Amino acid sequence: MVIRVALVNDDEVVVRGLDAMMRSYSHRVEVVELAAGKPVTQPVDVALYDTFGMGQGNGPAVQRLVDNPQVRTVAVYTWNFQPWLTRETLNQGVRGYLSKSLPAARLVDALHAISEGQLVVSPSRGRSSLVGGDWPGREEGLTAREAEVLSLITMGLSNQEIAERTLLSLNSIKSYIRSAYRKIDVDSRSKAVLWGVEHGLRADRVRINGSPAREG
Repeated sequence: MVIRVALVNDDEVVVRGLDAMMRSYSHRVEVVELAAGKPVTQPVDVALYDTFGMGQGNGPAVQRLVDNPQVRTVAVYTWNFQPWLTRETLNQGVRGYLSKSLPAARLVDALHAISEGQLVVSPSRGRSSLVGGDWPGREEGLTAREAEVLSLITMGLSNQEIAERTLLSLNSIKSYIRSAYRKIDVDSRSKAVLWGVEHGLRADRVRINGSPAREG
């Protein structure tokens, strides 16, 4: 059975990366929408919400997906596995809490199980790296975490606001900022913002339909 999936994140690079990750599984998953900054408008079996730069699964954006009549079930794709956060997210009506360390085949299996009505919580793999998808700045050597922090800096968030959105400590945020600044060769927040704008770290408020995204 082929299930219909919407990929949800404000950043075009992120949703396109997830789409590319699933291309080998077109016999099982049809990506019908890449929803960058817009509501899902087509009927889908599962909306997969990627938390990159978006806030966590217990927030209002996920609740809007749960309440959307076009979306049958919602799954959150994340690296934050604090027990309280997992509980709060599932209490909103989310049916999948999936680790970004899942290989593509297991992610597709999980989406099918969620579509069939199962509640799926994939085990956290601690500090394992992100396996699939893509993120802005990857080609420049930034890790997914460094790119997320830079993306939020580019959006104008303070360190405290970034910590609250990502559920990381302030010390962790400062560490990611230092390592990211070294990699992109900047020495100030204003230069980091300029670099982020020039390298696609600003959210893309556009809608991308699934079929055109597969062209080329």
